[in-house]
Amino acid sequence: MKRKLKGFTLIELIVVIAIIGVLSSILVPSMIGYVKKAKIQGANSTASSFHRALSAYIHDLGVYDSSIPEGIHTVNNGTYTADDNPMEGFGDAMKDYFNEIDQIDGAYYIISGECVAVSIKRNNYYGTYPAVFSAKNWDNYESRCTSSTEALKIIMELKNIEESEG
Repeated sequence: MKRKLKGFTLIELIVVIAIIGVLSSILVPSMIGYVKKAKIQGANSTASSFHRALSAYIHDLGVYDSSIPEGIHTVNNGTYTADDNPMEGFGDAMKDYFNEIDQIDGAYYIISGECVAVSIKRNNYYGTYPAVFSAKNWDNYESRCTSSTEALKIIMELKNIEESEG
């Protein structure tokens, strides 16, 4: 008497592989959207944290410290500039408020002694405070975001923040 072998036929295996292929072709694009959304939200969160830290730093200095002039300032991996001039000592002082200060690429806008807008580049996406970039509108702004300063200018434009003349 012959023993009957148990297992899958070739047709059954092909059908299962086809079903897996169809499911993956549906799921992969939606998962990519979730990854993009998470990266933008992470960048927005970092920008918000940096804004809070910078606001606390300014508040602790007093009403207004002339060492942080009005205008757009940049932070790039430990180099801090205001109007393209290096700001000495700022990074060391900010480490007490934001310990990742040496690892970020960002820009912020100071007016009347307050930080009113921040942009941070993280994971090839820009995050902002106030938050204006999201997964839904990122494609509209991605081509304009060539630097943190350009992302900051988009925030200022969208939130009607006037750039000071001085």
